[in-house]
Amino acid sequence: MSSSYSSTYSSSYTEADVEQVVLNVKADLIMIADSSKAMNRDEAEKYAHDIELAAKNGYLNKVDVTLLNAFGSEVKATTYSFTDGDDATDTSRPGGVRWPETPSGQIRVVLHPKAAWDNEPEKASKLPWKMNWGPTNVDISHSGLTPSGNRGYSSNGFGANRNDFS
Repeated sequence: MSSSYSSTYSSSYTEADVEQVVLNVKADLIMIADSSKAMNRDEAEKYAHDIELAAKNGYLNKVDVTLLNAFGSEVKATTYSFTDGDDATDTSRPGGVRWPETPSGQIRVVLHPKAAWDNEPEKASKLPWKMNWGPTNVDISHSGLTPSGNRGYSSNGFGANRNDFS
């Protein structure tokens, strides 16, 4: 006697799910901007717009947000890894990103696109981006910082896992 087992997993989420997750990321960015004074709220909202745009078009793999002091050294960092499966942690509450006031510093935001970005250059270039994006070779390993926690945001199979560094 023999038996077999078969299972299929599929995940479906809507643009509203992407919007819900990015709304939490946007809240984090605004808290980072307000507390660090290294970026204004308008810039945070523009970054959030572009993150949402990239996610809705299937281009987004990861986003790295780093606070640099006046000398260019890393002070704090957060990495969001986007997923469309069940591996997103789900707290669904933004927060925990009150970064030290660093008015002479800057916030660096790096998008890590999926291959689709490079495979559809004409489509990607015609999207209504609010920030200028281009290639970069900055080190985002945060080797001088220590992992300091994580949090996740998800909605119906779409999510962002956040890893913090201090």
